[in-house]
Amino acid sequence: MQPRAATATTAALLGAAALLFPAPGAHAEAAVERPAVIAHRGASAYAPENTLAAVDKAAELGIAWVENDVQRTKDGELVVVHDESLRRTTDVETVFPDRAPWHVKDFTAAEIARLDAGSWFGPAYAGARVPTLKEYLRRVESHHQKLLLEIKKPELYPGIERDTLKVLANEGWLDRAHVTARLVLQSFSADSMRTVHALCPAVRTGFLGSPPVAELPGYAVFVDQINPPYGALSTGYVSSVHAVPGAHGRRLRVSAWTVDSADTARTVASYGVDGIITNRPDVVRDALRGE
Repeated sequence: MQPRAATATTAALLGAAALLFPAPGAHAEAAVERPAVIAHRGASAYAPENTLAAVDKAAELGIAWVENDVQRTKDGELVVVHDESLRRTTDVETVFPDRAPWHVKDFTAAEIARLDAGSWFGPAYAGARVPTLKEYLRRVESHHQKLLLEIKKPELYPGIERDTLKVLANEGWLDRAHVTARLVLQSFSADSMRTVHALCPAVRTGFLGSPPVAELPGYAVFVDQINPPYGALSTGYVSSVHAVPGAHGRRLRVSAWTVDSADTARTVASYGVDGIITNRPDVVRDALRGE
């Protein structure tokens, strides 16, 4: 898939970011804890996933990194939600009973803003909303957290990479401080990450999956991380990934998902991974500390 042509304004904006904020330096890499604990969809074991409450809970637990998912509404707004359908994590079936299968792309931002995205999790979160990407970024920034941002189902949303980068730029997330140490974009789509890298080379990117070792050099042209399910990992695989220099000239990193028990966290950490993505970030953090 070839990157779509950006508008003149967006192209200028992203081009400026690429020129002003080059690839992160080695000093930034050395400062990141290993393995980093990354709160999956926020602290999603304790608050409804991908909501501002889940970000707040991760901050309350002292977790520096949060992960979230971005999709696009019918009228072009970027919103933070995991599933292609709104059914599981909102009351869309009640509010819009005749709109099955309730796909995100079939609703406007105003319609999605009406939905309750918290009651399914528990009464304490009744009234929580599906945040826009702008709202989510501002909440993460308010806590001085770092962001692993997944572009979800990019094949459903042509041009979402450009749209995402534009929002990030507008919210100040493409400056040197963010791109060197506080932001990674990832996807299950290699083409999507290739597009992000082409549009804004300064941004670090990750591929969700476990490609064969022989194929890693091809991915390393445009990604900085290989992020597999933890069950696909071994010490040998992690070592093989680390042996390949990524898009910014440093070794490819590995963040494993989704690890929720202390025993599994210790096992996965023993493989030498750089990050662990978890719904229970406090459990994983304490396990890595030996508590």
